[in-house]
Amino acid sequence: MGIITAMTARLKSVIALLVAVTVVATAACAGDPASDIDATIEAGIAATMVGVAIEKGVKATMAPSLAKEHFNRGFTYGKLGEYEKAIQEYDKVIQLNPAHTFAYFNRGHAYYSLGQHQRTIQDFDKVIQLNPKNEKAYSNRGYTYFRLGQYQRAIQDYDEAIQLDPNRAFFYDSRSIAYRKLGQDAKADADKAKACSLDSQYC
Repeated sequence: MGIITAMTARLKSVIALLVAVTVVATAACAGDPASDIDATIEAGIAATMVGVAIEKGVKATMAPSLAKEHFNRGFTYGKLGEYEKAIQEYDKVIQLNPAHTFAYFNRGHAYYSLGQHQRTIQDFDKVIQLNPKNEKAYSNRGYTYFRLGQYQRAIQDYDEAIQLDPNRAFFYDSRSIAYRKLGQDAKADADKAKACSLDSQYC
């Protein structure tokens, strides 16, 4: 009902504007026959501008609903393992709402599942830009760097994740593995012990 009401209000405004345009054009023609062409052109331009306004208004009104629809569809495709279709849906969400954090987050997961790690990193970069306190985005980007063999960068992201959520055992365990890859066994052991103290499944 909210969308219909908003569209109705916009249409009423458009109709009023069209009436005003018609009145101006008619008055101009009545005063001077030579101005008939100019008035017609001006009326046409005004009508075109109104048409553009209608299109933009309708899109703006319907965008949140469409974004939600595409997001849900993308989420379902992701659960089904149809990652390319999921990405297409998240693309549409982002087109409608460029600040949709969860669309970038989920699209990053889909790219990762397809082995497109650089695009995965780009999407988590965007998530962090939009929400610098999203610890899971740091953790996921860190894991992606780890898979690329960039262990130091992975550790930096795990550092950020741990700072935001110091009680998440998984972050310490993941960082311990990265430390181990760099031959920093003492730090790896310390992180492993911390993970174990927080959650026994990491012991």
